[in-house]
Amino acid sequence: MSQTLAAPTSAASKVAQFYALTKPRVVQLIVFCALIGMLLAQPGLPDWPLAGAAVLGIWLVASAAAAFNCLVEQQIDRRMARTAWRPSAKGELSSLQTLVFSALLCSAGSAVLYLWVNPLTMWLTFATFVGYAVIYTVVLKPLTPQNIVIGGASGAMPPVLGWAAMTGHVGTEALMLALIIFLWTPPHFWALALYRAEDYRRSGLPMLPITHGPEFTRLQVLLYTLVLFAATLLPFTYRMSGWIYLAAALALGGWFIALAYRLWREYSDALARRTFRFSIWHLSLLFAALLVDHYLSPWLSSLAV
Repeated sequence: MSQTLAAPTSAASKVAQFYALTKPRVVQLIVFCALIGMLLAQPGLPDWPLAGAAVLGIWLVASAAAAFNCLVEQQIDRRMARTAWRPSAKGELSSLQTLVFSALLCSAGSAVLYLWVNPLTMWLTFATFVGYAVIYTVVLKPLTPQNIVIGGASGAMPPVLGWAAMTGHVGTEALMLALIIFLWTPPHFWALALYRAEDYRRSGLPMLPITHGPEFTRLQVLLYTLVLFAATLLPFTYRMSGWIYLAAALALGGWFIALAYRLWREYSDALARRTFRFSIWHLSLLFAALLVDHYLSPWLSSLAV
């Protein structure tokens, strides 16, 4: 009886290990930003079957990129407390298993996008996979402290993918959303690197706090946060969004700048951790505000008339 019960438990554990390779929390944010791009691309409600296929395809390819990242960095992950738990780092899954899993996810996602969305979205999503899994993970990350900045281009692509899925082209509005994510990425990750500096030192990765010191990194966090604030105003100045979004952008950006300024002037690990966590809320709420504005502003305008 005990042997009969052990098999399902083992199978469930193996599924959980493969699922952990996909970095679910990271991929959720990617898919959320892609979905925002889909919803903003057209007035009114979207074509839900098309949007559903796009979400599925992007989720599969993003998960494949995360798994490939775990494969490439399994030795580094073993040396870092933040990542030592990953199944690839612990040896619970072999390199071959991880590689095959990543390839299957990428192939399935690309097929969904090509067959049920459009070829442009498939190629853009595949290019994003190559940019993150190969150019960033294999080439940039171990070579330069600017890895986050340069590699941020691939991480900024989700709203562009969502926009292309619904319209068949890449619009200026989608590129503005990508710019926001691109500029958000350095202060987000450098805040993490500041309080995880010893982890990165053991890993051997040339993260900015290790190569240029914590004071320089804190200044860069503040400067990027200021530039990010300016970029978040673009949707309003371009008339892509209205006053609802502007109010959210001002409030969220002001709080982010305040945290970054405090981080620069009076550093503590607790404050760096708080800044990192807020950065996730900043991007999520900013894009949510864009969505609320997209649907509410026309309704409020009609009431005013």
